[in-house]
Amino acid sequence: MTKADLVEKVATQVNLTKKDTEVVIDTIFDSISHALALKNDAKVELRGFGSFRVRRRRARQGRNPQTGNPVQ
Repeated sequence: MTKADLVEKVATQVNLTKKDTEVVIDTIFDSISHALALKNDAKVELRGFGSFRVRRRRARQGRNPQTGNPVQ
């Protein structure tokens, strides 16, 4: 599901305009992102739905598909 799909579905269910619904959804995701950025071990739990947390991973070697040059 894309963000546009989510906006359309929610707008229909709650009888809001797509623009207003997009503002609400953006605010929710911004709030989650902000809460996760506050602390290294932060976790946002939405009971009955799921949880979000930041996971640190080591850099890995990849390749630029256009040039073939290695990138990290």
